[in-house]
Amino acid sequence: MQEALIEIVNAAGCAILDVYGGAFEVETKADDSPLTEADRRAHDIIVDSLLALTPGLPIVSEESEPPPYDQRRRWSRYWLVDPLDGTKEFVKRNGAFTVNIALIDNGEPVLGVVGVPVQDKVYLGDCTRGEAWRHDTHGRAPIRTRPMRGGSVAVVASRNHRTARLEAYLKALETRFERVDRVHIGSSLKLCVLAEGGADLYPRLGPTSEWDIAAGHAVLAAAGGAIAQMGGRPLRYNKESFLNPDFLAVADPSYAWNDTLPPAP
Repeated sequence: MQEALIEIVNAAGCAILDVYGGAFEVETKADDSPLTEADRRAHDIIVDSLLALTPGLPIVSEESEPPPYDQRRRWSRYWLVDPLDGTKEFVKRNGAFTVNIALIDNGEPVLGVVGVPVQDKVYLGDCTRGEAWRHDTHGRAPIRTRPMRGGSVAVVASRNHRTARLEAYLKALETRFERVDRVHIGSSLKLCVLAEGGADLYPRLGPTSEWDIAAGHAVLAAAGGAIAQMGGRPLRYNKESFLNPDFLAVADPSYAWNDTLPPAP
């Protein structure tokens, strides 16, 4: 299963790069988010491949109309897909976009694959086995989150969502820690940076959709990290609304984050 998913993500990544290398048009969806031919091509490849790999297992993709909740709520397992996460990054041609496939089981992501086409890199997290890997041109290597260091904290922040709420939150962190380093990056790469030990914290104070983070969530969890709502409640999937609440993604779940971090403004 792992190798098959990596092949699917790589195939979608190649289709994305074919579009990325030339001229392309940008459409605007109903929610004002951008859409390109690369999104469509990646969607078709992933959906067709998953249907062949696991016939009968439902698929929810950002680029397709999902079934009504009355039908979805009966699902115990399904695929959750974002064919091109970070379309804004794609349009800007900065390389910080990803391909995301997650297997959801009873409201939790248990298997996730995140492809980074421009870097020829794939992250994989298998929570049932407790394995997290990074595959790149140098081969396959296990990844692990890092323990919290105490006096300093490295915070992953979005390139495109630097809202007043987030800035106020980060300023508040500076009163709690001697040093606060910011790592600015887009798409689900933020969760992968946590998973491979490059940062400690990703506070998301603003809207995201389930498909934006599910694959990265699985990678992070398999590598030793966690995601929870502000206050500590678990973040669940296959909700009636695909929108997520504010959440905190952390590299070291054993650290007392809720005791030391300021409340969300």
